[in-house]
Amino acid sequence: MPAYDVIVIGAGPGGYVAAIRAAQLGFKTAVVERRHLGGICLNWGCIPTKSLLHSAEILHGFRTASRFGIDAGEPAISLSRMVERSRSVAGQLNAGVQFLLRKNKIDTIWGEAEIAGRGLVRVREASGDAPKGVLPPGDYEASHIIIATGARERVLPGLEPDGNAIWSYHHAMTATAIPSSLVIVGGGAIGVEFAAFYAELGTKVSLVERMSRILPLEDAEVADLMAKALQKKGIEIICDASVSDAAVAGAGLSVGVTLVDGETRILETEKLLSAVGVVANIEGLGLERLGVELSNGAIRTLSRGRTTVPGVYAIGDVAGPPMLAHKAEHEGIMCVEGIAGHAGHDNLGPVPSCVFANPQVASIGMTEQSANASGRAIEIGRFHLRGNGKAVTLGEGDGMVKVLFDAGTRQVIGAHMLGPNVSELIPVFSLAMATGATREQLAATIFPHPTLSEAMHEAVLASEGRAIHA
Repeated sequence: MPAYDVIVIGAGPGGYVAAIRAAQLGFKTAVVERRHLGGICLNWGCIPTKSLLHSAEILHGFRTASRFGIDAGEPAISLSRMVERSRSVAGQLNAGVQFLLRKNKIDTIWGEAEIAGRGLVRVREASGDAPKGVLPPGDYEASHIIIATGARERVLPGLEPDGNAIWSYHHAMTATAIPSSLVIVGGGAIGVEFAAFYAELGTKVSLVERMSRILPLEDAEVADLMAKALQKKGIEIICDASVSDAAVAGAGLSVGVTLVDGETRILETEKLLSAVGVVANIEGLGLERLGVELSNGAIRTLSRGRTTVPGVYAIGDVAGPPMLAHKAEHEGIMCVEGIAGHAGHDNLGPVPSCVFANPQVASIGMTEQSANASGRAIEIGRFHLRGNGKAVTLGEGDGMVKVLFDAGTRQVIGAHMLGPNVSELIPVFSLAMATGATREQLAATIFPHPTLSEAMHEAVLASEGRAIHA
């Protein structure tokens, strides 16, 4: 029976990164995958959707070009070519993961995996074609088994995707024609990104969210600004509401929406997209037989990905929220370095999150609401992008940077931004939180001019009432 030091079940962002780090540390390593090297994120999530959203940004640029002295005319839209490019980008990166695994001498075992006993991974044949050079199903031994099986989309009863009238995100990113109308159920990151994308293509979009606001995990002030930005695009937002039924009506659907006060609205739409989050892939792994403890539909982990069973670890989405690729990658490295006995942090620090619509949202740490609920004394700095020279030159002055400081330590405890490319700016606050930087240190830092990053500096200054351009 082939034996390894480490076997990773799942080759998504957390899994393949954990495998590469294990190989770097001298462990004989294998990964088990049943469908996609690179996982859902690379093949059907983060990467291809960002390609589509970039196409929408280019389209927006054409439509607003006259504001910048360029008469571009009305552009012709080819959704099929947008989709083709997004699939090509995903394919290129999928091949890159295959190359990295080979480069690091990591074996790939193709099939469905379960942990049949302590240190024993049983792999069954999976549907679909296996890539060249992979190992066949069978029994494999490992001293350490890392579960990185990710998550799948949540399906609501009565809204099961059929690929025709009712879409999953998979269908939404491979559509062959632009729908005239689209109801999106779920106002989280996925729902907001697809709402912005299809609205830019000319689709009439209605966004339904059961909570009192869209992006309910974000700071309320920033979420409200995003709602206004989406409404400017013509997107209808219906909060405190749930979809009660969706019946076929002619060539589309008749969607019943129940509001918090009991009133019912009927939305006529060509398509409906269910975007109500994801659930962890914990089934079929043999966890119950082993005695691996679960918590809220995910695997309960201790420090560095350890589960309640020695020699078994869990990272990424399957280990619970936040279900983000960069969190999975970081957990994978922490887990493997823990196995190797390296000193380091036992648990994650604050994890940044981003929404890649236009405008973007980026955040990390506590929101104003969570800080107030905890009773923590805070000081807040806000700076609106209308006072930022670079934002004004871009025609993007509606955004904001908001930073929260602990009133006692004067360290950053949260940051929230809305505006162009703020996903590229949030690491500044991530670094500040990781290093314990104080307000005085950030205020003394020089930010180049003219850049969007200056808005972060101004927000820091604003927390002391001394912003220059406010």
